[in-house]
Amino acid sequence: MTKALTIEALDKVPMIVPGDDLATIVGDALKANGMTLENGDIVVLAQKIVSKSEGRLVDLNTIVPGKRAVDLAHATDKDPRLVELILTESKSVLRQVPGVLITEHHRGWIMANAGIDASNVASSDGEENVLLLPLDPDRSCDALREQLCTRTGAEVGVLINDSFGRPWRLGTTGVALGSAGVPSLWDRRGEKDMFRRELQVSQQAIADELAAAASLVQGQGAEGRPLALIRGLDFSAADNAPNRPAADLIRDISEDLFR
Repeated sequence: MTKALTIEALDKVPMIVPGDDLATIVGDALKANGMTLENGDIVVLAQKIVSKSEGRLVDLNTIVPGKRAVDLAHATDKDPRLVELILTESKSVLRQVPGVLITEHHRGWIMANAGIDASNVASSDGEENVLLLPLDPDRSCDALREQLCTRTGAEVGVLINDSFGRPWRLGTTGVALGSAGVPSLWDRRGEKDMFRRELQVSQQAIADELAAAASLVQGQGAEGRPLALIRGLDFSAADNAPNRPAADLIRDISEDLFR
């Protein structure tokens, strides 16, 4: 098990616009910070720059809300156009109270407003832009990882992180929306603890832990540091922790005791 990690946010990252090549952005940022990729490094990208590069911007002025959206907007005190987008991005609505709309996203995440956000999203005159989550974060990570490995010759991992609220606890923390080349879930069931008792339920969310750690240096406000580099993760001893997508972290509804 890893004894020490280094986590460093990258400065000098430009504002991302639709169509930007994130592999080039990462490469340029590493060079500007005097760094190069090494085997085992993990590049962490904030969800917003991935969504922006993939053109996931929507102008609320182009949205016509339906009746259900209007009704939910009235119940939650939200913009009906935003609620229409939330419904479009969601499988179901789980909770609704004034100021809060919790949904199950099409990709299985339970989150506020289907992850749609206007913070740190630019709008031109007359626009009211919001940003949707990437269509397939694991696939985005796979593609970026392949490009980085090809360009640098280093075997690296890639994570996309985002800020999630949590039931029963205040504040947000980073979680992994996408993962490639990283053991997202370490299933330790069957191992022995310090007193030789068999572990029955222990599964460690490695990708989420890395995402949260990176969030500490990236920031969640106006820091402008959407890229981070994690170095030192060693899972050579964990034979049952293969590289798995972040989608594997989503609990199946048959095991969900809280809905």
